[in-house]
Amino acid sequence: MIDISLYKVNKNYGFDNLYKDLSFEIIHGEHVALIGDNGSGKSTLLNIIAGITNIDSGTISIRNNTKIGYLKQINNIDISVKDLLYGKFKDIFDIHNEMINLENNLNNKNINKYLKLQDKYNSLNGYEVDSKISKLTNTFKIDLELLNRCYNDLSGGEKTIISLITILLDEPDILLLDEPTNHLDINMLELLEDYLINFKGSILIVSHDRYFLDKVVNKIILLENKNIDLYHGNYSYYLEEYKIRKELKIKDYNNQVKTINKMEKSIKQLKEFGKLGDNESFFKRANNIQKRIDRMDKIDKPNNKKDIPLSFNIDDRTGKKVIIINNLSIGYDNILLDNINLDIFFQDRICIMGNNGCGKSSLIKEILNGNNKIKVGSNVKIGYIPQEIKFDNEKITIIDEVRKYYIGDESHLRSSLNKFLFSKDNIFKRLDKLSGGERVRLKLFCLMQENYNVLLLDEVTNHIDIFTKEILEHALLNYNGTIIFISHDRYFINKLATKIAYISNKKINIYIGNYSDNINKVV
Repeated sequence: MIDISLYKVNKNYGFDNLYKDLSFEIIHGEHVALIGDNGSGKSTLLNIIAGITNIDSGTISIRNNTKIGYLKQINNIDISVKDLLYGKFKDIFDIHNEMINLENNLNNKNINKYLKLQDKYNSLNGYEVDSKISKLTNTFKIDLELLNRCYNDLSGGEKTIISLITILLDEPDILLLDEPTNHLDINMLELLEDYLINFKGSILIVSHDRYFLDKVVNKIILLENKNIDLYHGNYSYYLEEYKIRKELKIKDYNNQVKTINKMEKSIKQLKEFGKLGDNESFFKRANNIQKRIDRMDKIDKPNNKKDIPLSFNIDDRTGKKVIIINNLSIGYDNILLDNINLDIFFQDRICIMGNNGCGKSSLIKEILNGNNKIKVGSNVKIGYIPQEIKFDNEKITIIDEVRKYYIGDESHLRSSLNKFLFSKDNIFKRLDKLSGGERVRLKLFCLMQENYNVLLLDEVTNHIDIFTKEILEHALLNYNGTIIFISHDRYFINKLATKIAYISNKKINIYIGNYSDNINKVV
């Protein structure tokens, strides 16, 4: 049973094709990830399937009598969470209120009206509304305190989950989810994963959370070069299969190029022979070879993403003990951390974890800004990348910003920027026009010029695509200094962390290893 079918879909923006003859199907019950570089059209494709964005040509078919639930950008809503959830059933509650009014004045005249309303109330499953809402709020551990809060006052992660619950109350057959894991802490991520794994309908997800995709999806749609490739497995399967397919594509492409080159050489020789001997048969043979070339199904040149050779040069290393925290408390009226102790050693890659609001970012800022309870070791030079990367002057260009840090001639500077995927065309791009991934790459470039031997990173993988995450991971794994970082990205944590500093109940506990090594202690 096919839930979603796209056939030869084309979508243009201006003079550029976003998709070219794009076709795929989603079978009922499949959990599918839609991945690709920023700008490849992932969110647009969700909007197309949801009926929000029109296509230029092609066909889209959605199975009859299916409900689509679409989790997208979160809007501000100035009502309580409880009113938002129960507002989904306004028609039912209007009937219920009318029934109550009739019950207070029940007589022979209105008994028939009451019975009709009761039948309608039953047919709409009015008696099940409370249990329906309770089941979902219990699943996602939404307590009474949160239900009574104003939606606008919730955190980003809380808004995401409440928005998802409002969609699920409609009992959709198909879920379209655009970055559902943004702002969620790990406990909430686990709850979301468990729910989606057991969801019986179809799911199409846009997400940069690779660990999440490994657990939830069984099919990958890769948007690349204006079309798609299908992979029947999770994200880890896709990674391995992509490498194999890419090697085969490169081999096939190179073989075809060699064949065409030989044929074109033969054409040239035959034409020369024809001229020398004034013999028409040589020209006919040349034309026949050219027709064979024209009839060939040409293989597009494989998209060869550059591996960025990132490396931090550290001239001066720190001592063995990099940062020593003794009896540090953070907060006054609201104590976040209470008399914590933490020793950070040379070449530790320590991930600070804990629920949202537990004091992770506050701890990073205390280390950065200084505190008499925090002793910084000898020869320590700290570089910092915050959650939201801002530059002192957002109106200047990339090239103007990097000149503040780079020592060397202009041609070498431009060559170095090109290695960070800032080509000669976009080095004049203004900073306020940069994407999240571009900001991270630019900040990395600037940090690398400063010879930092300790890095503080606060949720640097938020809002960046998978390719940029892999660039960042490669750079940090080859970094010879000490890294202290906050992250909810479990794939990133698994790749990078040698220790976990887990904050719970205003205390901090140290565990050796990465997220998977300590999953039972940090969830």
